[in-house]
Amino acid sequence: MNLTEEQKKKLRGLGHALKPVIIVGAGGLSDSLLEEFDRSLAHHELMKVKLNVGDRDERDRMIAALCEHSHAVLVQRVGNIALLFLRKRKDSKFPAL
Repeated sequence: MNLTEEQKKKLRGLGHALKPVIIVGAGGLSDSLLEEFDRSLAHHELMKVKLNVGDRDERDRMIAALCEHSHAVLVQRVGNIALLFLRKRKDSKFPAL
């Protein structure tokens, strides 16, 4: 799914007040973390993920792996926080996207 800049801007505004739902630590992307990530993303659709790992390149690789695993779209990354979006439900809160 590709988002236009206007859609990303709207999602960034909606995601501004969100707290991180998943925190990736030194253990990396374990199977249990990926399962919880899938459940959380299905429930929230738009969520923040905090990555407390290594340097910028390692964080970028983990974000890319999460997006590839779930088919989510990276809306924004600021420091060690990524805002991800995946529209899953017909009754989505995000009908205009």
